[in-house]
Amino acid sequence: MKILWTDGSAEPNPGPGGFAVIEETLEGGRPVALGCDKNTTNIRMEGKALIAAIKYAGGESCEIHSDSEFWINVLTKWAPSWERRNWTKSKGEIKNLDIVKELYKLYCDNDVDLVWVRGHMGTELNELADEWANRARKGEKLPEM
Repeated sequence: MKILWTDGSAEPNPGPGGFAVIEETLEGGRPVALGCDKNTTNIRMEGKALIAAIKYAGGESCEIHSDSEFWINVLTKWAPSWERRNWTKSKGEIKNLDIVKELYKLYCDNDVDLVWVRGHMGTELNELADEWANRARKGEKLPEM
């Protein structure tokens, strides 16, 4: 089972953003997916990080650690009812619906365990994901392996 850690950032918010996926290894962790957008929000980047993590797992079982309680709630609590109601909710529009739909389909079609971690609390691989999300926001690419 792959163990992955994700994070997204935008600074300012909204503004330039980046995301990172870190694969847990025996030596610690290494970045395996990065992305950026010139004008976005940290919520969008957190969602894009989860999409990239599931795609990186390539159909293999994975455990994804995220400090985005919002996206974990979207996937596990809210999206099932939104989908049943043809992607509507009782009050207002569903924001970031493009990401919601893509991510929810990936989540449903793959063996994914989501683990929420409190952000910025010194958890090593969460901090590494944050560091690489910020580096991606500034245009850094994956290091050569």
